[in-house]
Amino acid sequence: MKIDLDKLRESGRISATALAHGRKMLLEVGTRIEDVQLAVEAKIREMGGEPCFPAQVSRNHIAAHYCSPPGDPTVVQPNDILKLDCGAHLDGWVTDNATTVDHRDGEGSLLCSASKMALQNAIAVMGPGVSLTEVGHQVESTITQLGFQPVRNLCGHGVARYTIHCAPSVPNYADQKASRLKAGQTIACEPFASDGRGMIDVDGKAEVFMLLRPVKLKDNLPKDVADAMEASTRLPFARRDLVRWLGSDKRCEEAIKLLQKKKLIDDYPPLCEKPGVRIAQFEHTIFIHEDGAEVLTQLPE
Repeated sequence: MKIDLDKLRESGRISATALAHGRKMLLEVGTRIEDVQLAVEAKIREMGGEPCFPAQVSRNHIAAHYCSPPGDPTVVQPNDILKLDCGAHLDGWVTDNATTVDHRDGEGSLLCSASKMALQNAIAVMGPGVSLTEVGHQVESTITQLGFQPVRNLCGHGVARYTIHCAPSVPNYADQKASRLKAGQTIACEPFASDGRGMIDVDGKAEVFMLLRPVKLKDNLPKDVADAMEASTRLPFARRDLVRWLGSDKRCEEAIKLLQKKKLIDDYPPLCEKPGVRIAQFEHTIFIHEDGAEVLTQLPE
């Protein structure tokens, strides 16, 4: 498939602008995190894109995948460390990025610096033919030298048209089995730095889902549910999206039960360390050229 670099670049600009918009909101203690997620998604649509997955704000020991349920009362607390993860697609061309706000330690947060510097050092060595073992080494060594641990069982990933996760895996440690980068690949690199042990587990109720395959007539889904799944374009969607598509909480819950019973959707619950641990995350989407690497989700200074 021919890659449309113009659309990828515009997708990256949309993702980065929406991320900056949400980050500014997270700087205010007392802000409702669902409002941030909804505002980020609205900004993506305002700029002509669509979210490629539901915007998420993961607090403190939650590394990823905290997506607010409809009406979530959770607000930003004075000592929170908050990861905002969002992405856009433009005609299917996906970009993904993340940032962290640390209310306890502020702009000089060493934990945030560990993740951000790890991302910068990883990008600095990227190019065609470069081993992802070396990329992971850059992440791991940067984070451990600052006294923290990379989250080893979370990794970056390739992205493709209408696809948020695909090969290659981009490790956060020097995985000796990792592949090499190739010209024409688009990847998301996302170092997670933890002051805990650097391993996450699933914990909590899933709010994010994804259709596993195209819906067929033999699946015998009600028309409104089939239409909702078509609207998802086989990208991740949130419970709140289903409420919007189907018109009510009750119909949403019925649809989720039916789709799970028919094994048509997968779910993505929160990924957490132990309570009390603090985790930071920064992420960019990068295109690998014949002669180097281009960060797609970097706004001009």
